[in-house]
Amino acid sequence: MSNIIDSLEWRYAVKKFNTSKSISNENIEKLKHAFNLTATSYGLQPIKMVVVANKEIQKNLVSYSFNQQQVGQASHVFVLCVEKSKMKKAVISYFNKVQDVRGTSDEIIAPYKKMMLTSFENKTEEEIFIWSKHQAYIALGNLMTVCAMEKIDSCPMEGFIPQGYKDVLGLEALNLEPVLVLPIGIRAEDDMFADFKKVRKEVSESVIDIK
Repeated sequence: MSNIIDSLEWRYAVKKFNTSKSISNENIEKLKHAFNLTATSYGLQPIKMVVVANKEIQKNLVSYSFNQQQVGQASHVFVLCVEKSKMKKAVISYFNKVQDVRGTSDEIIAPYKKMMLTSFENKTEEEIFIWSKHQAYIALGNLMTVCAMEKIDSCPMEGFIPQGYKDVLGLEALNLEPVLVLPIGIRAEDDMFADFKKVRKEVSESVIDIK
């Protein structure tokens, strides 16, 4: 446990990346798998992650990131997106996958499948988008924790212009709506924020024990 806590103490929202250092392909693959293994509601995974590792494209994204330079400096930029697909299709695809992987019978699956289809039929597009976006935040937290454990620096961002990202990355054609951005890399030695002490409440102030 101490190693995990030490890693979380080590991490911070990087303000300046070292542009001469890159994250290895091995670690990028590890983070891709971590994203894919993130828990999501119903297990439906209504999100996708776009991995950008092209400095020219990253520089073009800076102006759509309220000039946060980390986007251009980072080794890679992860863009977490909501997949704008029909939920009926997604639910059916999920249960087909369940049967392929687990061999679960139609008899067992049918009630749960019907419940999920009915649930989404009763939701508006906006409600489904908000639900999907919540799943992206779960994935973001998971990625940041894995990054910290692997000594990969990161900087989570909500502040960006979605339409700009869609235009630069061609996300409209992929039916994706960008919702979160995570530049990753190695902190610059002259990033003064790296040495700042964390400002957090005491655990006893943020956690309530009920026994």
